[in-house]
Amino acid sequence: MDVGRLVARSMRRYRDEVALIGPEGTLTYGEVGSRIMQLARALRGLGTEIGDRILDLQSNQLTYVETDLAISTAGLCRVALNYRLHPTDWVRIATDCQAKILIIDAKFWESASAVREMMDHVIVINGDADGALPYDRFLGEQSTEPLLLSIDPDALVSLNYSSGTTGRPKGAIRTHRNRMASLHNIITDLLGRVPTGRDTWVHAGPITHTSGLFVLPYFAFGAKQIVQTKFDPDELVDAIENRGANATALVPTMVARLLAMPDISRERVANLELLGYAGAPMPPEQIRQCYERLTTKMAQYYGLVEAIPPVTVLSPEDHRRGIFENPELLSSAGNPCNGVELRIVDESGIDVPAGEIGEVITRGDHVMRGYYGQAGEQDKDVTVAKAVRDGWLYTGDLGRLDLDDRLFLVDRKGDMIISGGYNIYPREIEDVIAEVPGIHEVAVIGVKDADWGQHVTAMYTVIPGAEVTISSILAHCASRLASYKKPKDIRLVDSFPLNSTGKIAKKVLREELDAEVSN
Repeated sequence: MDVGRLVARSMRRYRDEVALIGPEGTLTYGEVGSRIMQLARALRGLGTEIGDRILDLQSNQLTYVETDLAISTAGLCRVALNYRLHPTDWVRIATDCQAKILIIDAKFWESASAVREMMDHVIVINGDADGALPYDRFLGEQSTEPLLLSIDPDALVSLNYSSGTTGRPKGAIRTHRNRMASLHNIITDLLGRVPTGRDTWVHAGPITHTSGLFVLPYFAFGAKQIVQTKFDPDELVDAIENRGANATALVPTMVARLLAMPDISRERVANLELLGYAGAPMPPEQIRQCYERLTTKMAQYYGLVEAIPPVTVLSPEDHRRGIFENPELLSSAGNPCNGVELRIVDESGIDVPAGEIGEVITRGDHVMRGYYGQAGEQDKDVTVAKAVRDGWLYTGDLGRLDLDDRLFLVDRKGDMIISGGYNIYPREIEDVIAEVPGIHEVAVIGVKDADWGQHVTAMYTVIPGAEVTISSILAHCASRLASYKKPKDIRLVDSFPLNSTGKIAKKVLREELDAEVSN
């Protein structure tokens, strides 16, 4: 089964049922399925071939779901440009993937001028422009009959860029096989069942990021999807409370904003049957607050750009056990999904015993084929070999496995702090500081130190109206951490810089503080 056949099946089986709900209106499966087939045919009509790259620059809206499914149906490769990136990053990505077609929302028209000049064809949504093909007119000239192609499971379905901010961008090659593996693991391990017409997923965060994983599983089985233009805690709660939404996925910074709402209550989100979270570790104290104040039906999932999520899942039952029986479970990323192999290895690639820390490596249908273009397939012996060896992806994440095969992530290799010869893992310190009442968010980084190599610096924000003193943080750290792990510098900040996926941009913080030391 491939994307095009799943779309064709849904538009036939659920033709009159609601598929998508957004500010632009509501579309049935028959309506959106027809538009997907029209777009797929129109793109093939431009002379494209299987695997050709299509740039897609939009923020959350109904057409985002259409383009996602249509590009895959046509056997083409979608390269979603994160609108939060700088236009120079878009140019680097366009150059790397050698795309010749751009689908763009009109609101990004001016800022994407350099990318537009590189294209043979530009398709504009929500507007009109000289030299561009208007989206609806582009679709309207095509047949709505299903387009069913024979597509190799290992053909490109998308290029997902892990970084476009420094150096050469790296586009992870995701295949149709990868996307079907994600669909399978979402249903069997994360949702625990097939979605049905009574289910409604709400895209509260960017579809370019974690929420986009759920477009196909929900579309394939006749469920509804609400598309919100941006993350807004009030809009999300309204969708759950008043519009039937019963599942969503957030990053921890979004969960923190929900918890900070003055009128949030368990009753207002009682319809939730799944609150998924991913993208960064959530401190155990924040998990407890979420469990007590929002919902008991939480699931964490882990994955990477190079290994399509979910790779591991910490189930709602494990969350319950973590709250009432074994608190250590709240620090776990869960068990490997079906079909996922996972190991912990040392620097030589040798497995370490259960409980010991090493690099997380994984193998299976969820692992990328490699990196594309300038950063990858033209340079296989360098870039790809460092990431994938004998089918095993070396993730760069440090972790350990317990005797029940649960993964505990410790940190990214690059975030580990080495101070006075000791290895210090920031996440451990962040989890301790997050226990202090009134703490909203916390980030721990290593800063250059002439004597120790690096010293531990902690930065934090507070819940509105709360008062948290540095002395209270130091006292709590002293009661929970070895002396060499305690922060040497603690700073209250108004907010944290976030990267394009909503995570705290530790690299930016590290560069700023290292510059202070150098000056």
